[in-house]
Amino acid sequence: MKTLSPSLLPILRSQGQGELLALLYLHPDEQYSLTDVSRELGTSVRMVHYDVTRLLGAGLIRDSRVGNVRLLRAETESPLFRPLADLLAVTFGPLPIMSELLKDVEGISEAYIYGSWASRYWGEPGRVPADVDVLVVGDTNKNLLYEKAREAESRLLRPVNIRLISESVWNDPNQQNPFVASLRSRPLVQLKIGEDNV
Repeated sequence: MKTLSPSLLPILRSQGQGELLALLYLHPDEQYSLTDVSRELGTSVRMVHYDVTRLLGAGLIRDSRVGNVRLLRAETESPLFRPLADLLAVTFGPLPIMSELLKDVEGISEAYIYGSWASRYWGEPGRVPADVDVLVVGDTNKNLLYEKAREAESRLLRPVNIRLISESVWNDPNQQNPFVASLRSRPLVQLKIGEDNV
């Protein structure tokens, strides 16, 4: 089966490979089983295993065993670690980093990345996005969201714009809000902030 190179970072073999590397490289102190990775990325263990084999062979990740469980992590001793981690942060980083930063914020029912980053994620060609646009649906503290955006900016190395709207505006069946109607007609990437999204 032929896979297309991801628009976010076309030098990689596939979108799944980029997401796997981003998960491991943007959380270098964590270890993940094949099942954990499969769940995080929403793909099969078989596909994860294929990418893991290639990345182990290249020395980009390492594995260890605890009983029958194979644990994976970034190869932090490689001279490629820091530059690759930086590259992954600015390309694939918004999904795992924004999910991590927003998952414990009370009052959020849903959150999405939209705009040019979401378009690249879903395969639309174009330049690397200059910023990251995030939509938060719910009723939460705006100041806390802005703090999370500033933290994300330091990790993603680009501006992060967060917009908060209420659930009633987002779920309006008549789509009276032109901003929401426009968003729903364009690519969206849902953040993994709750049990339903994992």
